[in-house]
Amino acid sequence: MYLESIALLRTTPCLAEPGKIIVTGKPSNSLEMVIPYLASLPNAISFNPEASTLTLRRQPGFITLFPDKVHITQVKDVEEGLPLLEALKQAINTTWERRHELVAATKKSKAPRPLDVYALLPQTNCKQCGEATCMAFAFGLLMHTRTLEGCPPLNAGIEFSDRRATLEAML
Repeated sequence: MYLESIALLRTTPCLAEPGKIIVTGKPSNSLEMVIPYLASLPNAISFNPEASTLTLRRQPGFITLFPDKVHITQVKDVEEGLPLLEALKQAINTTWERRHELVAATKKSKAPRPLDVYALLPQTNCKQCGEATCMAFAFGLLMHTRTLEGCPPLNAGIEFSDRRATLEAML
């Protein structure tokens, strides 16, 4: 077992989702050795091997791992946060136990930014996707609350096929 526990350190207001909190936990061991293996998982969106930091996507929000702490965003309350810390501990332990089946990440990776996604959208602000603007749709794509199929102009013909292919690879 890699970790015995992740203790609740503190909670702070979540600026991305008013009314929710960020849960900060302290792992019983440094996460430095396991972070490169976690960075090879499909929900990893940003990895910095020099700083040994990793951000994972979760629905909703994100989990950011540092060697000595973890942050889980968009948590309803402490009662939801404690089981999330326990589930994270179990996921870390499972990853560590199966590390021989994984290839540890060694290169820095960075998630696309909203402007990167927006630049590839039609930028018509047509509202056909259900969002007020293409920028809001870009955020929805990054948060996995929207899909590329939700943008009719992007799917209407060959005009945007190159952009769609780039977005598919990016996301």
